[in-house]
Amino acid sequence: MASTQKLSSGKWRARYRDDSGREHARHFARKVDAQAWLDEVTAAMVTGQYVDPRAGKVTLRQYAEGWQSLHVGREATAAIIDNALRVHILPALGDRTVASLRRSDVQGLVKRVSETLAARTVRNVYDVLNRVLAAAVDDRVIAVSPARRITLPAVEDSEVVPPTAADVAALAAAVAPRYRALVVLLAGSGVRIGEALGLEVSDVDFLRRTARVERQRLQSNVVGPTKTAKSTRTVPLGQVVVNELAAHLAEYPSDGQLFTTELGTPLTYRQWKLVWEPARLETGVRAKTHDLRHFTASALISGGASVKQVQTVLGHSSAAITLRVYSHLWPGDDDRTRDVMDAALSPLADCVRTEGASHG
Repeated sequence: MASTQKLSSGKWRARYRDDSGREHARHFARKVDAQAWLDEVTAAMVTGQYVDPRAGKVTLRQYAEGWQSLHVGREATAAIIDNALRVHILPALGDRTVASLRRSDVQGLVKRVSETLAARTVRNVYDVLNRVLAAAVDDRVIAVSPARRITLPAVEDSEVVPPTAADVAALAAAVAPRYRALVVLLAGSGVRIGEALGLEVSDVDFLRRTARVERQRLQSNVVGPTKTAKSTRTVPLGQVVVNELAAHLAEYPSDGQLFTTELGTPLTYRQWKLVWEPARLETGVRAKTHDLRHFTASALISGGASVKQVQTVLGHSSAAITLRVYSHLWPGDDDRTRDVMDAALSPLADCVRTEGASHG
């Protein structure tokens, strides 16, 4: 219900009740202005764009902390959100009301963090703020997000350079014997380190030469679903990997986790780093654990594997990711192009040769 009323002061009082029954009122010098305000509010209600003018008075800190407490997702994502809010967003904008934020405030934050952070990190910070403000729009705290049309720093993707077979052999020899099989598995299967640490002995089928990947051990040592959160994938294992794993279990028997410490407890991500870093220093091979995954991809591609095959083995959620990371490793594109075009133009070539001979 909406109405206008002339007061004894000569001003016009416009009022309405929102969907919850709460009354809102404003005073105007002219009746036409009061009616125009009511018409605007009514239109917003009809189109579903109405926002309680008092809702936006909540501070960004209050709203963001409530939003964060309801977040459902992976541990790694939760850590990114917490860092972005705690370190960058809330110290800069947390005491501002949500309704007072403007596009220039968001762009200013992006500009400031860009001076000290890498482009990908800046984008992570912006993404968190954008998600918070988008949720505020959905909750009708504000009508429009001020995080739209923000200019972000460009991310320059450097080409992946996989370690060589000699690098992998050196690293496998440098780690403690108990963990040699883990290096060979990572390089020979393409599983992520978290997925390898989550493997159980029962996940390896020595007869069929496969490993079932359905969980990962996170940096917090919590075991959860794999990164893509899709159904279990089965990774084919070459005989070299199978032999290494068989030798590993013969030397270090286990009824549960495939890779354990000397105490028989599951090997954690932090413990693995204490194994891996000395091996890197000793060999001079600066590869990260994740680079062994790149070795797998490189070997598959050089052997003629299709994009779909590489995607399936690595567990990428889409072939687009596989192509973005490894497209430069697919060999012979120029040669294949030449061969295809030569085959297509072969009738023309025969015609040219025949015509040339007749003129001769």
